[in-house]
Amino acid sequence: MRIPLVHHADYVADLPADHSFPMSKYRLLLEALDQRAAIVDVHTPEAMPRAWVEAVHAPAYVAAIFDQSVDSVTQRRIGFPVTPRVTRRSLLSAGGTHLAARLALAHGYAANGAGGSHHALRDTGAGYCVLNDLAIAAVCLLAEREATRILIIDLDVHQGDGTAALLAHEPRAFTFSMHAEKNFPVRKAVSDRDVPLPDGVDDEGYIAVLAAELPPILDAFRPDLILYQAGVDPHADDRLGRLALSDAGLEARDRFVMRQAAARAIPLASVLGGGYGADPMTIACRHAATIIALADEHALVGAPHRRTVA
Repeated sequence: MRIPLVHHADYVADLPADHSFPMSKYRLLLEALDQRAAIVDVHTPEAMPRAWVEAVHAPAYVAAIFDQSVDSVTQRRIGFPVTPRVTRRSLLSAGGTHLAARLALAHGYAANGAGGSHHALRDTGAGYCVLNDLAIAAVCLLAEREATRILIIDLDVHQGDGTAALLAHEPRAFTFSMHAEKNFPVRKAVSDRDVPLPDGVDDEGYIAVLAAELPPILDAFRPDLILYQAGVDPHADDRLGRLALSDAGLEARDRFVMRQAAARAIPLASVLGGGYGADPMTIACRHAATIIALADEHALVGAPHRRTVA
């Protein structure tokens, strides 16, 4: 089993040593996959062109990102300074989600080794998110006619508020967010389908809700591509989570999502999303486990792929 993985060395940007965002997990992901004997075909993304970024984000905000003139209030909302390295990382991450989607259309499944920046809004970043790679990739893919209906499944512990807001008036995109009700952001957006969960939901309760929610969405909306924000912060040990999933629960979640997609021959591209803790390698291992579970379940179902990537 070979896993198409989009990755770039510049997915990592320098932050202060004591910063709470585990930036090094993007570098450690490759090591974590190797430790699990995963065979990956690494694809290198290009930075997302400015025109596609401006198709989603306000041109003035995009200009500030490109010339590093983001104001201090916005940088505090993001959670770190917008440096040249952070700008490059953000553009590569969006390009990586776009490339992973195109690879998924070819192979049935592919992963971006970054992405999931679902809090970024039209004119600001937030919550460690500078640019919304999910919304940018979706708008681009729809315009390119690579897909006609895109479902964004967001199972991060935090609501995908930015993605929901940015795609609210795009009928060809459906946003589904299942998240901890009392977690960030305080002011929630309105997704096409929101499922807020009470604190402490465990493996059994989580999977039961997901099993009741996802199949009807798939059958009603009938997407021809899924972008899956596979955040690992629903884990019981996550520093910023309020749910109580175990490693086995996260694996069951990911296998269920892929099983539903593959049974309907819907290509799926995953992105990393959130995951927070004192040890970045532990977080990287959880992300690696997600990628392996999705790839393995796709192989078990034996779903066909659609076409080759030019």
